[in-house]
Amino acid sequence: MADTSPQPRFVHRDTPMPSADIASPGALPLAGVRVVEFTHMVMGPTCGMVLADLGAEVIKVEPLSGDSTRKLLGSGAGFYPLFNRNKKSLAINLHSPQGMEVVLRLIASADIVSENFKPGSMQKLGLDYATLQQRDPRLIYVSHKGFLPGPYEHRTALDEVVQMMGGLAFMTGRPGDPLRAGSSVNDIMGGMFGAIGAMAALMQRAITGRGQEVESALFENNVFLVAQHMMQFAVTGKPAAPMPEKISPWGIYDVFSVRDGEQIFLAVVSDTQWDVFCKAFGFEDLLADTRIASNNDRVLGRSWLIPMLRERLAGYSAAQLAAIFEEQGLPFAPITDPQHLFDDPHLRQTGGLAPMQLPDGRTTVVPLLPIKLGGERLGLRLDPPRLGEHSDTLLRSLGYDAAQLDALRSQGVLL
Repeated sequence: MADTSPQPRFVHRDTPMPSADIASPGALPLAGVRVVEFTHMVMGPTCGMVLADLGAEVIKVEPLSGDSTRKLLGSGAGFYPLFNRNKKSLAINLHSPQGMEVVLRLIASADIVSENFKPGSMQKLGLDYATLQQRDPRLIYVSHKGFLPGPYEHRTALDEVVQMMGGLAFMTGRPGDPLRAGSSVNDIMGGMFGAIGAMAALMQRAITGRGQEVESALFENNVFLVAQHMMQFAVTGKPAAPMPEKISPWGIYDVFSVRDGEQIFLAVVSDTQWDVFCKAFGFEDLLADTRIASNNDRVLGRSWLIPMLRERLAGYSAAQLAAIFEEQGLPFAPITDPQHLFDDPHLRQTGGLAPMQLPDGRTTVVPLLPIKLGGERLGLRLDPPRLGEHSDTLLRSLGYDAAQLDALRSQGVLL
């Protein structure tokens, strides 16, 4: 018999209902959930970004000087605008009694608190889970760290640190030349797992009425990423080789240099695809060669097969190869650098990029979460906030009047 009992609605008991009922068509799944985050850099902000994109009200609590990520150069310049969209900014001095009073009143209205500061930092402020859950047993607290509790928990971790010690840099680089992945994969995924844990805790709270602490960590995330290589050793008894030296499970799975110095990735990963590939290019001799009749045969014959294919395909342009592979339904990819993705026709035509105004007033577009809900992408509701942009609105919602706001500013508590 179908369960016809009312389903849980994740609206905090002290949070006003949004203008549209959260059960109405088109409403975001976390509408009505309030998140207060004490985060910087990538891992913690990613968790808040995911929750915000899903409809939660995410309030970023910053020092008066602002999240240091706002000022990063080089490869860090994109951190702040990407991971802090759809959020509100409250800039306040947490080290003052008045600032702490504001923050505690804000947390009292929240469903989730999220943080990613070094171990002990939140405890010194009295904002750790053990302290806050005594005030509100329903509170969900998400803690993002370098390591889960254990022998390494005192260490300072970065994405690169755990990639080096967790086997990912070994797998990415050449033998003897470990290389970190070209994105903050552990920070981003660690934040995503924090968000998954927060949503699981919301589900459980709907049943038990109690919150809990969720812990996510860079090192353990990295181990999860290389688990397939750990299990490869468990199954075969042979250590996994770094990616440039790996034994490919597929006969053709390579980057090819072709006409005019262009490059393209081409793959033929099944016997059916091998038949299609050979017929498309007129390689009847290869199709008839019993030495490479199966995918495993082609894997064992890569030492002579791949150089032969490189020579045969070198006269084609990348566009010609792409057209043939696309027409035949074979896997291929142009070699693209990140800045050219702004002009990718698929992203532009499918709504994968949303208009955004940067804190300095310039406009751009930003990639959205790679999912659809009910046929719709999760869009941009708020641009990355200017420092303290929502301080007044948030404090007024907590009961502060204009005179009190002026007093807090004159005392150096509020921006």
